[in-house]
Amino acid sequence: MSKVYLTGAGPGELELLTIKALRVIKEADVIIYDRLANADILKEVKSGCEFLYVGKEDGHHTLPQDEINEAIYQASLKYESIVRLKGGDPFVFGRGGEEALYLKERGVAYEIIPGISSAISVPAYAGIPVTQRGIATAFKVVTGHLSADKNSTIHWEEFKSDDTIVFLMGLKNLRGICKNLLAIGKAQDYPVAVISKGTTPEQKVVVGTLQDIVQKAKGIPTPALIVVGEVVNLRKDLAWFGSEDE
Repeated sequence: MSKVYLTGAGPGELELLTIKALRVIKEADVIIYDRLANADILKEVKSGCEFLYVGKEDGHHTLPQDEINEAIYQASLKYESIVRLKGGDPFVFGRGGEEALYLKERGVAYEIIPGISSAISVPAYAGIPVTQRGIATAFKVVTGHLSADKNSTIHWEEFKSDDTIVFLMGLKNLRGICKNLLAIGKAQDYPVAVISKGTTPEQKVVVGTLQDIVQKAKGIPTPALIVVGEVVNLRKDLAWFGSEDE
């Protein structure tokens, strides 16, 4: 009987892949993988393993999501062990829930293998704790993809607290994010960090404020996430990985 493993590949650093994820990858008959999964992971497969790339880039999708769902299902009819490898965690803006529902409706066995989300690991590699006693007792993880969209469902008024805010996939909308946060009363000098290619040797970190981060982060490569909050100031003492600030 075939089984699909909806597997989180982690944030980029190969050693942040979980032991369980590595096991199913080594046993897989086919790997259906995303753009954000570390390519070195694919070197761990057994001889004869097949590959199907279904990555999504800004403005270009190899396959639309509904076709990805169908491709996973079709693979389940052909192979016994199918790994759907997704950057980060399958359920953190990874559409893993949609893929699981599609398989469930068709009677396909599946298993969820969580991955270390970039929402916590990338700030950690930049020396930024998402929570810190006396500074931030909670953090929000928000899709940055639609942050500046006029039809966005993000409730900006809920961001008035001092909670840390982590925006994933939001670099293109950085200007809009800053504008919306300033509009709800955040100070112009409120700390912001943009972290590019976090946890990898190419990691770059830009630190600024809501007033100047757009200019400072201009040209920084994707994938990148945005951290907003007073915890960003801890980087100057806690930075431990990668290069100095850009």
